[in-house]
Amino acid sequence: MELDHLLRDSVVLLASAVAVLLVAARLRVPPVVALLLTGLLVGPSGFGWIANSEEVEVFAEIGVVLLLFVIGLELSLERLRELRRPFLLGGSVQAAVTAALAAGAAAALGFSIERAIFFGFVFALSSTAIVLKLYGDRRETDTPHGRSVLGILLFQDFLIVPMIVLVPVLAGEVGASPADLALRFGGSLVAVVAIVVVARRIAPSLFDRIARTRARETFVLGSLGICLALAWLTHSFGFSLALGAFVAGLLVSETEYSHQAIADVAPFRDLFASIFFISVGMLVDLEFALAHLPQIFGLTAAVVVLKSVVAGGAVAAVGLPARVRILAGLGLAQVGEFSFLLMEVGRAHDLLEPHVYQLLLSSVVLTMLATPLLVRIAPAAADLWVRHLESRPKEDDEGLPAKLEDHVIVIGFGAGGHLLARVLREAGIPYVVVELNAETVKRGRRAGEPIFYGDATRRGVLEHAGIDRARLVVFAISDSMAVRSAVRTARGLNPAVELVVRTRRVSEIEGLRELGADEVVAEEFETAIEVFTLVLQRYRVPRNVVSSQIRVLRGEGYRILRSPEGPGALSAAVLDALEKGTTDIFRVVPESFAAGRSLRDLDLRRRTGATVLAVVRGEESHPNPAADTTMAAGDDLVVVGSHAEVEAAFGLLGRGDREDPGA
Repeated sequence: MELDHLLRDSVVLLASAVAVLLVAARLRVPPVVALLLTGLLVGPSGFGWIANSEEVEVFAEIGVVLLLFVIGLELSLERLRELRRPFLLGGSVQAAVTAALAAGAAAALGFSIERAIFFGFVFALSSTAIVLKLYGDRRETDTPHGRSVLGILLFQDFLIVPMIVLVPVLAGEVGASPADLALRFGGSLVAVVAIVVVARRIAPSLFDRIARTRARETFVLGSLGICLALAWLTHSFGFSLALGAFVAGLLVSETEYSHQAIADVAPFRDLFASIFFISVGMLVDLEFALAHLPQIFGLTAAVVVLKSVVAGGAVAAVGLPARVRILAGLGLAQVGEFSFLLMEVGRAHDLLEPHVYQLLLSSVVLTMLATPLLVRIAPAAADLWVRHLESRPKEDDEGLPAKLEDHVIVIGFGAGGHLLARVLREAGIPYVVVELNAETVKRGRRAGEPIFYGDATRRGVLEHAGIDRARLVVFAISDSMAVRSAVRTARGLNPAVELVVRTRRVSEIEGLRELGADEVVAEEFETAIEVFTLVLQRYRVPRNVVSSQIRVLRGEGYRILRSPEGPGALSAAVLDALEKGTTDIFRVVPESFAAGRSLRDLDLRRRTGATVLAVVRGEESHPNPAADTTMAAGDDLVVVGSHAEVEAAFGLLGRGDREDPGA
């Protein structure tokens, strides 16, 4: 019966989720919201189709574990080191200030100090699962606000451990002396570090053995096994399951098998993460929520405002500008999934009465439901706010040329911007770099780069970079929203300047061109063009022919590649190129049939159709060689003809093929 019950609940859960998601897709409602609504509908206080949510909660925990595992896979330890500033500074400021303000508000409402501190813990956490899912879908994970939010969220995930450790202390059940706390937390931390050190040595060799089996099933089971094993081990020492899974992902990311692990685990992650969002919705008591709507909406609004402002201030402490602060602040405005875990622990230790628990729970779910809308409106809110800020950047002109004229403005000093700056410097072309990362600006100035800190979406920053006198602006940043805003601003400031934009999204090409971009470089298409070029080179297509085909592919914003008729048109263009003639060089070696023979003896023109235009011997070139010119080892013969003729000539010169193509 238990198996039948579990299967029935699974069918109801999945069928309901699919139905709600289909309706949500038609109404353009984000999937996360649809899944939360599914939980509200099928849960005990909804239609009651699933009365017992315990099984669902187990699947939900697995979903969070797999989500954090994949996040760790996509990060790597090197990337985590890059996030140390938002992680340590931004995370600590956000958590401490949010907890303190929330606790102060609770104390002012009459709650005891212990309960007030507990409420501060609950509201300090944001949702890693929701925010990273939304940012991933919008491809904003690698933007300045995406990196800041990720660092702060990871810091919060680490905080869940000391928070859970302190719950019995707040409930008065455990001694609160420093020695007691150090023993409870410090011992667990040492144990987890030891686990990580051992796992880091074992993981690469284990994956080597798994990969040698060449069995996909073994690789999938091995990936999931490592993820769940580390999650369980860290959890057994008092840390969260998700933290262990994240560490497991980081360890696997350092191996050469990380991409395959992501591909294999991603379907499981999506399934169980979806169940997590459904389970959150199932926890809400709809009858209680409807009876207390004013209090719930009031608490939700207060939480969203408080967390947005504090998170924005935390990002400001990291040194990022107003636009990034607003985007990050609205992204972190909700309460997180680990708050549910904390609330369950608090309820078990009598820190939460039933009605307070439901009030908090309903507000937390409402903040989650509001998150997709807040993330969607964040760019417009940021642009509106930035337009009201001062126009001049606060930074001085240290490191900038005395006068900029006919120069290039490079927006962003990542790998692409750094390479472009190097080429411009070597070519003697004047340039200036605008960068949002304060540490990058400091390193650039120490290296003598003309770089300053600023947000390129602001008029004053572009004016400071001399956009009115610039010839070219190159946008080498990955923040698509910032690029759109900056392109619009740059075009308004200087209608004559040429704007070159890099984008990862093919769908943004037309929009960027409409905003004023002169050239849009799509990374996906450029990769395809590079492959196309290498293929034609292998077929000895002349360089000028390859260049002409590249111009065709890039023309009109990659129209031939984006058009449904593109492949056919491209095939015709390639066939036309392949039908044209080519020039190639044949090196005569001692074993060649041509060695010791004259051009008259070879009779290359009649037998293959190809012609020797020149013979290069040592440092001397002999164009239009005479018929009695004898080939010697080391000679380079410049051969011209169609592709078929050149191939036949190479066969004759090298192997002495006697077949007469012209016969």
